[in-house]
Amino acid sequence: MAPRTRRHRAAIGARDGSRRRRVPMRLLLPVLVLVALIAMLMLRGYVHSEILADHRIQPEAAADRVPEKIIDGGPVIDTRGGRTASLRVPDHHLVLTFDDGPDPTWTPKVLDVLKKHHAHAVFFVTGTMTSRYPDLVKRMVDEGHEVGLHTFNHPDLSYQSKKRIDWELSQNQLAITGAAGIRTSLFRPPYSSFADAMDNKSWPVTEYIGSRGYITVVNNTDSEDWKKPGVDEIIRRATPHHGKGAIVLMHDSGGDRHQTVQALDRFLPELQERGYRFDNLTEALGAPSALTPVSGVDLWKGKAWVLLVRAADDITGVLVVGLAVIGTLVIGRFVLMLLLSGAHARRVRRKGFSWGPPVTEPVSVIVPAYNEAKCIENTVNSLMASQHAIEVIVVDDGSTDGTARIVEAMGLPNVRVVRQLNAGKPAALNRGLANARYDLVVMMDGDTVFEPATVRELVQPFADPRVGAVAGNAKVGNRDSLIGAWQHIEYVMGFNLDRRMYDILRCMPTIPGAVGAFRRSALERIGGMSDDTLAEDTDVTMALHRDGWRVVYAENARAWTEAPESVQQLWSQRYRWSYGTMQAIWKHRRALVERGPSGRFGRVCLPFVSLFMVVAPLLAPLIDVFLLYGVVFGPTQKTVVAWLGVLAIQAVCAAYAFRLDRERMTHLISLPLQQILYRQLMYVVLLQSWITALTGGRLRWQKLRRTGVVEAPGGPMPRQRARSSSDRRPVA
Repeated sequence: MAPRTRRHRAAIGARDGSRRRRVPMRLLLPVLVLVALIAMLMLRGYVHSEILADHRIQPEAAADRVPEKIIDGGPVIDTRGGRTASLRVPDHHLVLTFDDGPDPTWTPKVLDVLKKHHAHAVFFVTGTMTSRYPDLVKRMVDEGHEVGLHTFNHPDLSYQSKKRIDWELSQNQLAITGAAGIRTSLFRPPYSSFADAMDNKSWPVTEYIGSRGYITVVNNTDSEDWKKPGVDEIIRRATPHHGKGAIVLMHDSGGDRHQTVQALDRFLPELQERGYRFDNLTEALGAPSALTPVSGVDLWKGKAWVLLVRAADDITGVLVVGLAVIGTLVIGRFVLMLLLSGAHARRVRRKGFSWGPPVTEPVSVIVPAYNEAKCIENTVNSLMASQHAIEVIVVDDGSTDGTARIVEAMGLPNVRVVRQLNAGKPAALNRGLANARYDLVVMMDGDTVFEPATVRELVQPFADPRVGAVAGNAKVGNRDSLIGAWQHIEYVMGFNLDRRMYDILRCMPTIPGAVGAFRRSALERIGGMSDDTLAEDTDVTMALHRDGWRVVYAENARAWTEAPESVQQLWSQRYRWSYGTMQAIWKHRRALVERGPSGRFGRVCLPFVSLFMVVAPLLAPLIDVFLLYGVVFGPTQKTVVAWLGVLAIQAVCAAYAFRLDRERMTHLISLPLQQILYRQLMYVVLLQSWITALTGGRLRWQKLRRTGVVEAPGGPMPRQRARSSSDRRPVA
């Protein structure tokens, strides 16, 4: 019995271990998507000769090791099975050959002319072009032309190893099989010329090509159409003398080939009248066809290759469009932020500006607290230094660390503790709202400290009866670490500069939970704080807009909050924020079709919020993807300059934001590193939020571990006490 029990326990442990090792879909799917996109981008770069391309050309070399019969022989060289033979085309037979295609513009025109004059030809196609335009290769074969290999990436094979040569041949053959369902035994080396140009560098390659089962085809008549010498000159150079047969070199790709097409339309009937026949190579030589059908696995491999290449091109095209969209959004957002935030600052700072008569009525400050024992004392003490008459309501949301006892033990006047079973932040705020004595209500987080003037500055906009809520200026208090400094830049530039812009546009998306003020009557009209989303601050702000209230930004209402101090905590917080924002946008989507204030919010604000807070961050990684691709595969210099240009624009915006917030510029030293590392983390968080939403996942509220390092400020900056390493433990 005991052994079986142990085996049973081992089996259960194995099953439990497998469950523990299982990667969540919301993590696995982004990784798979990223890997697939990188693979498609690499495939596209390979097919477009941006990866593994070699454009070196071998200079002329000695020819003493090349057999004389090859140098003095014809343009068809057969080294298969150890043979060394060459063939010539019979008199009055012309084999037109076209290199470097197929081209989507010129190859169809060439085929049309050949069909018009009932002529056949040989097309030496590259694997890159065949993979991209397989239908043209199929048309060549269907219309009786032959196709031959011209390598995949068009390198000079005399520089390449045998392994690379095999790769070039097999990939070229794979593309042809996928396009037309055939194999070919014809090969023309890139940069080839007449047989008498064979030298000690190219001859070993020709021998090796023969050992792989291919016939090498060069030419003995060069039209030099690539020089665009004119139609008459192309015809003159392509015409053999004294009725001799010839293999004529032309091109259907590589540039503007309109002269080639025009020359061909005259050349074919003129020489047909003189008794010439235009055949493909095996017809001219009276040999079996060089093309053989392919079936089975090899055929499906070829078709799969063509399908993947087409998908890579299509996906890359979509990515390029996305890059254009994100570029437009980023630049547009920067321009709007610079112009509108400046307009906001000038408006609220001009001499004599006021919202109306000074607001002096008392204010209820609600502090929802769940396990805030390390922070709550600093928070309450900062409120006691307020220059405005307040009452403080600390709502203990089922804390297990004695948060409520700490506040009660302080014995401070106008500070009340309301206890409730753990029900979440929205419920705690609503409980505080129900216990508030005054119409103006300030809400803050339990890890945040206020300056003495914060409450006074926060409520002054309520002098305007149209204002239903006010967003304060949330700042990072623990900015002495690198991750804290990065969040400090984000708060000043990404949040506060945005709030100035949205204030002017009258579509403030979020009143920060760390520092916000509301009219109690406005909250009651919309049903109070909702727990429908994980971003209750964004949700309530949108609801106020739809109810017709103005939401404004008070730049001098500063609050110092404790930002996450580990990557895991930051991930948890931003994951909840981004997911909650998507929930809020979806919840209020009906505003798009409604009338009145709700319709204005829906048709003006929701598009702005969706573009700048969801779509732009989601597409922003494309900038870095193409940056990395450009740095590795070129053009490196242009790519780096473009990225530095984007960084310079961001630096200008950041510096302007710091100037408006009267912050020291020294923190901007870490901006480049923030763009490289911190921003990538935010990308992944947002993508994971999208995946969670699309897969129907549910995300619960995740409590962050606090250290209590932000103390009540004695001036414009908070003092910070020393912290122990144990305080920095990430959330498990």
